[in-house]
Amino acid sequence: MTDTASQSWKITILGPRPQIQAALIAHEDAWDWDPEVVLSGSELADDRPDDWRLEAYFGRKPCAADRKAIAALFVGEPPVMQAEKLPDSDWVTLSQQGLEPIRAGRFYVHTPDHPPLSEPGVTDFRIAASQAFGTGQHATTAGCLEMLSLMKAQGIIARNIADIGTGTGLLAFAALALWPRALATASDIDAGCIDVVLRNSAENGVMIGGGSGQLTILHAAGMNHPLLQARAPYDLLIANILAGPLIELAPHFADALVPGGQLLLAGLLETQEVAVRRACRQAGLRLAARAVRGDWSILWLRKRRSYRT
Repeated sequence: MTDTASQSWKITILGPRPQIQAALIAHEDAWDWDPEVVLSGSELADDRPDDWRLEAYFGRKPCAADRKAIAALFVGEPPVMQAEKLPDSDWVTLSQQGLEPIRAGRFYVHTPDHPPLSEPGVTDFRIAASQAFGTGQHATTAGCLEMLSLMKAQGIIARNIADIGTGTGLLAFAALALWPRALATASDIDAGCIDVVLRNSAENGVMIGGGSGQLTILHAAGMNHPLLQARAPYDLLIANILAGPLIELAPHFADALVPGGQLLLAGLLETQEVAVRRACRQAGLRLAARAVRGDWSILWLRKRRSYRT
């Protein structure tokens, strides 16, 4: 995990919603993007849904090449960029301080700044600010918590679970809370997430290990890990990542599921849903339910019990 305490900078670009969303999509396709530069897009205000901002965070002062890389995400005239040096603190931690807790499905997620809900039938998760994605505040993570709760309510049984792109580990924790005797695996392409998940698992009483009711943590890109492959087939796969990788991984997810197995996908904008669903349909996966949270789609799919290419 990068130490951003010494030099934290941000570039902000204001623009109409379609322009900012198009830049975020272009960012997904930029495979040579510097992984240390984090992008986010959001509305300027609740009463101005068509006015958006794009923010790019750096652990150093951005140079001309950084500005050029950001400008390349936009079509036409280069956008106006405003750069500012942030306080000498971890910008991710600062950005999450004071976040209000969320209630999603059977779960209540809060930072250390807030007390647990301690309500019967609701599982509390304390997730500290970190550079790993998935604190529960993002619409996709909250939507996944709601969809997992729906799966449980509809009688889905999961004995073997994998969370691909786990980030903070929150969705894997939630799956284990719903199916406490399951074999669970969590993986992420970012090696820094391993320590984040370990800290969060200790904070929330999640057992680490390879047995029933325990969580195994792996550093892996997609399904590309010997243990992920050895543990297949899965009853439930979770992937809250990005639309591009979801499309690429759709056939691999299908291969790793039992017939009738469940796939929960998120991290895609609603405008990207058609392409993701097409890839899943071609892989033998059919839609069971969908939800939209803000501009983001959350998809619950099932593998057909009999599928022929």
